[in-house]
Amino acid sequence: MNKRILAWPAIITCVVVIITTAMFLFTACSDDNDDASTVSPTITSFTPASGVVGTTVIITGTNFSTTAASNTVTFNGVVATVSAATATQLTVTVPSGATTGKIVVTVDGVSVTSTSDFTVTTTTTSAPTITSFTPTSGSEGTTVTITGTNFSTTAANNIVSFNGVAATVSAATATQLTVTVPSGATTGKITVTVNTSSTIAMSADDFTVTTAATADCSSATTIPAKVVCLAEAFKATLTSTQIASLQIAYTLENAKRWSNLPCGLSCRNGLAFSSLTSTQLAAAKAVIQAASGTTSDEGYSEFTQINAADDVLGTKSGNSNSYSSGNYVIAFLGTPSTSGTWMLQFGGHHYAQNITYTDGVVVSVTPSHQGIEPKTWTTGVTTYAPLASERSVMADMLASFTASELASAKISSTFSDVLMVPGSTTNTMPATKQGIKVSTLSAAAQAKVLAAMAPWLNDMDADATAKFTSIYSDELANTYVTYASNNSGTSGNASSFFTTNTDYVRIDGPSVWIEFICQTGVVYPSEIHYHSVYRDHTRDYLGL
Repeated sequence: MNKRILAWPAIITCVVVIITTAMFLFTACSDDNDDASTVSPTITSFTPASGVVGTTVIITGTNFSTTAASNTVTFNGVVATVSAATATQLTVTVPSGATTGKIVVTVDGVSVTSTSDFTVTTTTTSAPTITSFTPTSGSEGTTVTITGTNFSTTAANNIVSFNGVAATVSAATATQLTVTVPSGATTGKITVTVNTSSTIAMSADDFTVTTAATADCSSATTIPAKVVCLAEAFKATLTSTQIASLQIAYTLENAKRWSNLPCGLSCRNGLAFSSLTSTQLAAAKAVIQAASGTTSDEGYSEFTQINAADDVLGTKSGNSNSYSSGNYVIAFLGTPSTSGTWMLQFGGHHYAQNITYTDGVVVSVTPSHQGIEPKTWTTGVTTYAPLASERSVMADMLASFTASELASAKISSTFSDVLMVPGSTTNTMPATKQGIKVSTLSAAAQAKVLAAMAPWLNDMDADATAKFTSIYSDELANTYVTYASNNSGTSGNASSFFTTNTDYVRIDGPSVWIEFICQTGVVYPSEIHYHSVYRDHTRDYLGL
């Protein structure tokens, strides 16, 4: 009995030790849990390692808050904006006022500092880009915001042009420029050059320079109705004497007065651009723009480039009397109206459009002519090549033919110009087709033939383009392709076609007739230049 009594104190002591140990372990575990909730963030890397103010930087690490606002990021002490966050990645923007130094990330009061500096640059480290601009149209003086990348944050270091006319940059970040549409600007591409480098960013789309007349016709429900509205707005800017020259009788004799020559009004109808005031010229061009296509380097864009090329020729040749954008003309044959028939004519050296409207619908877009010399040139920071796509699609078409198909398509004739030269009488295209019938080609080659027509069809408004594309597609099987010269041209090699004088190709269908040829330059005799003509067997001078 005494031995049992003596054992109890030892047992009690042991129990106390066990309870104490358990409490200590529980407390220790609780402390560990508290530490886990405040674990330190880490920075393993950031990219890019340098950039201008406004640059987007990705910080990679661990233990970031997934709530963007719960992460505080500084660049050498200047607080940045966190736009996105995960537990392992933060997206931030280099803040205004930042300087070169460490990046610090703070989460729930716990901070971590990068091991290397982020270098804040004052100039862009790569080529600029243009992703968008808004608004997409406006008159002179309109404020335009250009969005992109790698702009200079110093406004004066960004050179912005609207179709080659320099604009004023009033504000700049690395991703956004605020500019004003300059006086004299015309519809075309926006370009940005940074720090006078040779790298140029060009917008994918044209900025449309509008006039007061275009705003007045915004309620027109169809394109032909808008053209009529703008034609009346143009006439409202003219004197009665000017209107008498602009609007003449709708006759075959007048319809046939178009040319590829630098002969101004001596071989054309209407009013010369050089005779118009700036307001009148803007109103005239608004009519032309509304009637033309909007595809890049086609339609109105192509018209303005070929028009400008005449000034290049005038400067090169020293003969600005013959070669001048001011020698281009505009004419109305008949009274512009959404009822009845009338024709819109415009063009000059190397350009002619004859668009016929009946009861508010485009019924004919031929004859049409485009040429270019020089075939490419640079004005300011912009390089132009308005007929490059015409040459490219024709070359792609022939390159899609097999060797035997090329042999069948080729003829021995030699051409010095297109056969259906500007001013030719209606329905004089040869009745006998030459070359290879499209129905005998592979499906892929047939598609290339239709695609080869596109640059000419895209010169007209979208509705008319769709209409005539459908007609020529339905007639494709009975269409023929022929070509001449092109002695170096081989199957599968598009670059081997249309490289020298007299290289020629023709697409001749039940309706469509398109010719394209290379000629030795006149003002640039060491280079080739291009001529083309688009006619229609049944729709030239429709109804006359």
